[in-house]
Amino acid sequence: MKDNLSLLFALIVGIGVGAFDIAPEWLLNPSLPMIVLSALIIQVGIGVGSMDNLGKMLRSINLKMFLLPACTIVGTLVFTALAFFLFNTHELSDIMAIGSGFGYYSLSSVLIAQLKTITVGATQATQLATIALLTNVARELLSLFGCRFFTLKGGSLAAISTAGISSMDVCLPSILNASGDKRIIPVAIFHGLILEVSIPMLIALFCS
Repeated sequence: MKDNLSLLFALIVGIGVGAFDIAPEWLLNPSLPMIVLSALIIQVGIGVGSMDNLGKMLRSINLKMFLLPACTIVGTLVFTALAFFLFNTHELSDIMAIGSGFGYYSLSSVLIAQLKTITVGATQATQLATIALLTNVARELLSLFGCRFFTLKGGSLAAISTAGISSMDVCLPSILNASGDKRIIPVAIFHGLILEVSIPMLIALFCS
């Protein structure tokens, strides 16, 4: 919760800096978003590689474990496509790119801003990136605070799927607490890792 509030505060500060045109020149460098994105991906890789139970988790992977992230991806994209009829002021591909964040607000917003600037310009790309940021923050908050409800109604797999990429970090303690079954930990982490790999590919596809 604290991290999400900090992120929203940073967004407001950024809007203020841009509105009053007081940003230093180096912040306006078009290469900066990709540099930040690369640093984020390196950090994720270091975190995954340094996990104490990484070997055990990899040995527990089987083909059935791919079904949950596959269902999360398909379900999210289907309902994202339906949302187009409510928000038809944007292109369907843009709406699909926003939905493809699966709760990873930092990565999705940076990617969308970087890729869409080339085709629609900085102003519209920033607008789409902001929508992606708020949408994926909302998904994480909904998953975090609604975890027990989703577990009661649909089981621990429903809570994992709803959490999206957050199933492997922010929401994992809540999911574990709601289900009381430690056997879901490898499933939740694997689910998050598959989504993390899918996000850049799907966003690049929809932004092309």
